[in-house]
Amino acid sequence: MLRLHDTIVAIATPPGEGGIGIIRISGEKAFHIANRLFDSNGKPLQERPSHTLHYGRIVSPKSNEVLDDVVASLFRSPYSYTKEDVVEFSCHGGPVTLSLVLNLCIEEGARMAEPGEFTMRAFLNGGMDLAQAEAVCDQIHARTVASQRAAVRQRQGELSKNVERLRSDLVGVLASIEVTLDFSEDVGDLDYSETERRLEELIREMERLINMGKSGRLLREGVRIAIAGRPNVGKSSLMNAMLRQDRSIVTPLPGTTRDVIEETINLKGVPASIVDTAGLRETRDIVESIGVDRARDTLRNSELVILLADAVTGWSEEDDGILSSLSGVQVIPVLNKMDMVSQEERECGLKRLREATSQSLCLAISAKNGEGVLELEDAIYSLITGGNIALTESALITNSRHIQALQFAVDALRRGLETARRRLPPDFISIDLRAALDEVGKITGETVTEEIIHRIFQDFCVGK
Repeated sequence: MLRLHDTIVAIATPPGEGGIGIIRISGEKAFHIANRLFDSNGKPLQERPSHTLHYGRIVSPKSNEVLDDVVASLFRSPYSYTKEDVVEFSCHGGPVTLSLVLNLCIEEGARMAEPGEFTMRAFLNGGMDLAQAEAVCDQIHARTVASQRAAVRQRQGELSKNVERLRSDLVGVLASIEVTLDFSEDVGDLDYSETERRLEELIREMERLINMGKSGRLLREGVRIAIAGRPNVGKSSLMNAMLRQDRSIVTPLPGTTRDVIEETINLKGVPASIVDTAGLRETRDIVESIGVDRARDTLRNSELVILLADAVTGWSEEDDGILSSLSGVQVIPVLNKMDMVSQEERECGLKRLREATSQSLCLAISAKNGEGVLELEDAIYSLITGGNIALTESALITNSRHIQALQFAVDALRRGLETARRRLPPDFISIDLRAALDEVGKITGETVTEEIIHRIFQDFCVGK
């Protein structure tokens, strides 16, 4: 149950040591609780103006012990983040100090905030819609500049404006239908052809946003890319080359990598997790065998696999076996160790690679000296974005929940369009339009349920 009348408190800064740590209090008792702890030898906090800063000390009401020197920031309702009275104590950033101040706030009547509860209150109190609230979390967790920019655009309401326009157009179509039901003698019968045209336009616009969202979701969720191959083909060297640092251990001995090693890179704005896996082979070594099993699990759960082959030894039956195990996974075949073969051997190796994999996109690289690595990254980006090079500039929808709601709305509109084409009674069409309107409203929160609200905000950090 939503407990909006409680006064809540939490540490709003990340765990660990730092120069400053912030305790945030929100609710109708925020000023009263803060004033009980704050001593500045001046007027009570309740009597001081909003949006002002005050230096003082945190003192325990029971023991009169001074816990810290702080700055109190005051924000009166409705001109605060949560639209409630808010007080923030900027303390010294040690975890012990912050914990002591937090416990004092709880002793004085505040309760510990749930994850995302401050932003939830901002949404429920009308400070932002649900899409903007979700963008707050996206901005905090953004792993690239492009994903951060997409989150800022959504938080500033760009998505909400598009959704509101769709919603307004839907309401207009629905109104034109229902007016013929209530006042047919005055306005005449429904113009089915015009209704079909307007529904087709709405479907096209929603599908445009859905298609943008399928690519834009990469900015939010990223993509997982695994490097696979036989032992000693250069998987760890390739990972180090893509990371631009030595992360994986590289030796001439096969079987060096015995576990899954994962790091994140910025792939032209898309956060990509690069996974170095153990060489795939049959082995009696217990530790290596565990690494091979983990590697196979990783490959099954990756969106893209770089299948690395050795240009010196050439494509082998073992490579055939690895390739056959990757059915259903997008694969880029790559021939490594170009620095160790001639130009003629390079061309022959690539030709053999294309024949063995039945793929035209086969690349040649040298992970050791970096040759071809940038071309590989370009090819990966093109594959995961579907060739949409403008992804990072045009992404508007990045959330799977929004894409799903739009898809359900399109499905409802298609049913309504088919009903109109069959010239069935107008109230049948209005049923489908209301279903579409309900789905569109879920994006910004007009028709969202309490269960969905809790599910969304449980992914937030405590204190935001």
